[in-house]
Amino acid sequence: MIYSKSAEYGIQAMIYLAEHEGGKLAMVSIIADAYDIPRHFLAKLVQTLTRHHLIKSYRGRKGGIKLARPAETITLLQVVNAIEGPPPEYEMCVIGLDICSDAACCPLHNQWKLIKEEVRQALSEQTLANLAIGMREKREQLAKLSGAGRRITAP
Repeated sequence: MIYSKSAEYGIQAMIYLAEHEGGKLAMVSIIADAYDIPRHFLAKLVQTLTRHHLIKSYRGRKGGIKLARPAETITLLQVVNAIEGPPPEYEMCVIGLDICSDAACCPLHNQWKLIKEEVRQALSEQTLANLAIGMREKREQLAKLSGAGRRITAP
């Protein structure tokens, strides 16, 4: 992944919530177990996502978390920016030079600038609802593949 482990875990948790949208509240421990995320780490990410109004958190015996608004209104870019913060005004040079800008650019500056914009655009177009649908389809495909493998090898 091109983002931190925090962003990766946050995205996974948000997709889980999108897949279970409309149901009962989700427990952080269940999500952590489903994606093999350290529970305490996910709990801190949930706090961050709650502060950014992407998740609603409820305490108590019947508590848990859910999306703060419909999955089709939350983009992947919003999740990443909530966890990693918005992109800096002046980003580091892709090859580590101390000065790199449109005025004084490194050999990769123009190509990297286009790649960053394409990634930003892709993340802003992808909603949690779309990702939830894609994950369900992926699980169905994997089930078919594993089922086909069993039929082939079964006597």
